[in-house]
Amino acid sequence: MQLRKFQETDAEQMAELLNNRNILDNLRDMIPYPYDAKDALEFIESCQQEAPQITFVIDIDGLPIGVIGLVLQEDIYKKSAEIGYWLGEPYWNHGYMTKAIGLMVDYGFNKLDLTRIFAGVFEYNKASRKVLEKAGFKFEGVFEKAVIKNGKLVDEYRYAVINPRYK
Repeated sequence: MQLRKFQETDAEQMAELLNNRNILDNLRDMIPYPYDAKDALEFIESCQQEAPQITFVIDIDGLPIGVIGLVLQEDIYKKSAEIGYWLGEPYWNHGYMTKAIGLMVDYGFNKLDLTRIFAGVFEYNKASRKVLEKAGFKFEGVFEKAVIKNGKLVDEYRYAVINPRYK
């Protein structure tokens, strides 16, 4: 498994995997549903313009199985980034996401010189909370009723990891 840059040929597989309510129910609403190859291609093209590269394909033997990226913060938070990710349902529970998060954290700390990487997880997404903990993230607290997802107010669980160079 590796993280790599996007290719236009990833669009069909990405659309097939992401056009899935089980995944989209755990992501932000900016991702359309249904999700098709045109949506994937637009996303791929935007990622190809990134400088520095902050969004990557999670790849197994040339096959895209998910996406992971950082949202770089600004102003007084410029040494921090939010991590976001999704994995195709057929690839759940194989340890791929824990490894991908580890690779992304390493990239953020060593290539981008970030101090802190954090994640917000919907209260009902226990699998994502567990994978973050396995990847070394520390639970920091609950933002009560902070998120509206699928018409329901839910808590957001916050996790973070600090670059060891700054401890």
